[in-house]
This record gives sequence, C-alpha cells and structure tokens, in this order.
Amino acid sequence: MTEKQYKELSVKEFTKAAEVYETDHAGVYNMCKKDYPDVLAELEKEQFTDLLDCGCGTAPMLTLLHEKYPEKHYTGIDLTPRMIEVAKAKNMENVRLVVGDCENLPFDENSFDAVICCQSFHHYPNVQDFFNSVYRVLRPNGRLILRDMTMSTAPVRWFCNNIEMPLAHLMGKGDVRIYGRKDVEKLCNNAGLHMEMFEKRGFCRLHCVARKVK
Repeated sequence: MTEKQYKELSVKEFTKAAEVYETDHAGVYNMCKKDYPDVLAELEKEQFTDLLDCGCGTAPMLTLLHEKYPEKHYTGIDLTPRMIEVAKAKNMENVRLVVGDCENLPFDENSFDAVICCQSFHHYPNVQDFFNSVYRVLRPNGRLILRDMTMSTAPVRWFCNNIEMPLAHLMGKGDVRIYGRKDVEKLCNNAGLHMEMFEKRGFCRLHCVARKVK
C-alpha cells in the first residue's frame, strides 16, 4: 500500500470511530484507556508546562490532564478532522486542537516540554519522520512518552506485520507496522533522542520514554 492509502484508511476508520470513541460502545478502542494511568504516572515524575498529544483522537488523555493540571498548556493533533471536531466540542481552556500529520508536526522548534503518543504511531507509514519531528518540537531535556502495541519476539512481530496487517487492511484498518525494542531504539537514535526506558507491560504493550538531551 502507498503512504496515501494508509492515511486514507486511517481517516476513514477513525471518522467512524469518533462517534463512539469515549463511550462504552468503543469496542477495540477501549484498550486505549489502559494506557492513560501509565502516561499520567510518567508525567508526574517531572515538571512540564507545554504538552503535545500526537494522535490525540477525541482528546480523552488531554481531558484527564486538563482536569488534573488545568493551569498547564496543551496541544492535540490528529489526522482525522472528525476526531478534532468532537474534541473541540469539549471547549477546554488552554487546549489547542489541530488537524494535522504527526509525521510533519506544524509547530515551532522547542515548543513542548513533553510529547505523548498513545496507540497512534503504528499507523504512520513514515515513522522516522515522526521521531524526527518530535525531536524538533521538543525543548532540550524534553521527553517523548510512547505507548503502543508490541510483541516480544521477532517471529511473532513478523507474523503480525506480514499476515495480520494485510487482513486488517481488508477490514478497513490503517495499521502499518508494530515495533520491537531495537526498532524503537534505532528510530530514537536516528532522530537524536536518547531512549531511557523501554518496557513491555501487560498484554502486548510497549512503554517507552525518550529524551531530547540537547
């Protein structure tokens, strides 16, 4: 599939999902809720003022953060216009919501203390561009907190990427690839980010923290 086709599938999938994304009828998307406590716990370790949520969807994570730290400044970006429309309807103060591509973040250099990305980057066809863009918009010493799907062994990841993914495309899913520790470390290194933590948590979840050291 081409880059354009992947992104068109994702927009189509999440335009439909936007209507139920935060309801009890979200289906498979309910799994995203399991990421929120770990992201909150990670953010509590260090002070931050400006935060960017990449692939923010209808902004459930930003809603939680806004309730806990209403004085801070938040930005959410998502490729799917309907997701951003639903998020904007919440009318949260100090929250900026943007339709855009996480592979080419439309923000100035050194804009954010923290970037979070939950269950999103496996949809990016040019994933190195995402890591490069995160490096550019992070302030020195800023952190990327990443949550996504993973599998422990290379053979299982191969099966998922080469057998399951094409089947998912037939069902209208825009998934591109899942990654292991070495993959993510290489992406970070190429972008200039230092990977401080990579853990497999729970069922097929990766938890990664990378820092812009200069």
